[in-house]
Amino acid sequence: MADDVFKALADPTRRRILDELTERNGQTLFEICGRLTTKHGLGLSRQAVSQHLAVLEAAGLVITRREGRYKFHDLDTGPLEHVVGRWLGPRTPQTPRTPLSPQPPQPSQPPA
Repeated sequence: MADDVFKALADPTRRRILDELTERNGQTLFEICGRLTTKHGLGLSRQAVSQHLAVLEAAGLVITRREGRYKFHDLDTGPLEHVVGRWLGPRTPQTPRTPLSPQPPQPSQPPA
């Protein structure tokens, strides 16, 4: 499952689609295409955007729902939370520090 998430996130167009769904969830294919064109200058066909959405859906990052003849796309952050939680789980006092971990403040020494 994590491989699908990383594959989906590897493409900048798919990341833009996720950004658009973060900004406004529950969009149709037509709305997503319009936002990609007007905000990002991407002149993709509806078929190309539909293929990107299929990859995102296969990774579990997008859930679709039908209402009448419309198909809405909703963002699901669950797979991202699972992947991130795997590596950035809760820190405990026994957890060793990494080079990127913030260092605790050092006590100041009085002048000699």
